[in-house]
Amino acid sequence: MSKLRLTLPEYEALVEQSPILVWRANTEAICDYFNERWLAFRGCSMKDEYGYGWTKGVHPDDYDRCVKIYLDHFKSRTIFEMEYRLMRHDGVYRWIFDRGTPFNDENGQFAGFIGSCVDITDRVEAQKALNQKLENELRTLKGIIPICSFCKKIRDDKDSWHQLEAYITKHSEALFSHGICPACTEAYLERLNSSKQ
Repeated sequence: MSKLRLTLPEYEALVEQSPILVWRANTEAICDYFNERWLAFRGCSMKDEYGYGWTKGVHPDDYDRCVKIYLDHFKSRTIFEMEYRLMRHDGVYRWIFDRGTPFNDENGQFAGFIGSCVDITDRVEAQKALNQKLENELRTLKGIIPICSFCKKIRDDKDSWHQLEAYITKHSEALFSHGICPACTEAYLERLNSSKQ
């Protein structure tokens, strides 16, 4: 099967209309190209984003880390992946997964980096919500829990006593399976044998 070659207009459509944000940087680490999706996402012109103009859209809390990763990997000419918040055209910061890779020219010489970015805000927020839920569940079980030394019932904040399993089930999503540990098995068998004598 022969290799299908795209025409120049097909390549342009592929790069410009791809559902990802694409950028390119030259050998001096200066970004000199952004595809239409990037420019539409940012609501900026090529002139605005050119060079280090794109960094104006990076969230202040992510700026230093983002630029350091970019420049360190550029210097070592190695692939990088990073997540940071980038301001969208409406002023809202969105989480971006950015992957940059070095590329060579037709003579095999280093020509800079090409990068692609995907909006991962939904995934980041879902993970944050899941972490918060887990933290809330753990917080419910944190602190000193009053427990009876003999029957192992737990006293709640209304001075009612509950079986350990019932209390934990009510305050978490933990499930229980019951069994007998080796020490209790041995003690039980000793009691059973002594009662037969």
